[in-house]
Amino acid sequence: MKTILSLALLFACASLTWAQTMPAAPAIAQPQAPPVAPKTHLKVGDAAPDFALTDTAGKPVKLSDYKGKKSVVLAFYVLAFTGG
Repeated sequence: MKTILSLALLFACASLTWAQTMPAAPAIAQPQAPPVAPKTHLKVGDAAPDFALTDTAGKPVKLSDYKGKKSVVLAFYVLAFTGG
């Protein structure tokens, strides 16, 4: 009897562990309108307007903070890190 109960408990634990490691069912994506690009007068090669963003530590950083001090490269990765 102890052997049967031990095997049943082992099976239950293994089943729970297996169920927790299974990936969740993917969410059904709702159709969305494509993003609209903002209107701008900028052209390739123009100087970037001043803007502020937060760095990886959460501190605000402005583009003008680096003017005349360092070179700045702006890289845009469309839909990167958005899950979409």
